[in-house]
Amino acid sequence: MNKIPAIIKSITTSGGVVLVDLESDNTKMSALLIDADDLPPWLVPNAEALAVFKESELSIAVNLFGKISLRNRFSCIVKSISRGELLSLVELNFGEQTLYSAITTRAVNALELTEGTSVTALIKANEISLIQPNPQLSTINPQLSTLNPQLSTLNNKLSNS
Repeated sequence: MNKIPAIIKSITTSGGVVLVDLESDNTKMSALLIDADDLPPWLVPNAEALAVFKESELSIAVNLFGKISLRNRFSCIVKSISRGELLSLVELNFGEQTLYSAITTRAVNALELTEGTSVTALIKANEISLIQPNPQLSTINPQLSTLNPQLSTLNNKLSNS
């Protein structure tokens, strides 16, 4: 499952349909939520969210130009390709994030994908789900960052004794 941390920029609602505009790594994206009459309290502008989507929903284009209805476009670099007989898993670098796309091996060959190829990853807005980042992790991570230097100092003292 792909997960992209993002900031909610705006929320537009109409008749149970919600369009959430987000931003991650200076890239804008949208999530379209259907039958969303009651939004969770954390889903507000300027809040953090995780945009979540399946590897099988992420398409790949090379030299994309012209108009297309897919709003979510991520400039990526191919990091690796795990080729199968029929299906391949393409690992992509998107800024600081790693994304995965499951596409046919025929598509990998037709696109002439290799490590280092610049691609555009595409996903429809209705294929993105939004989840709240784990608030416990955001309080634990700063604690761990202060604990790690302390452990390193303690390890050095123990190894020098």
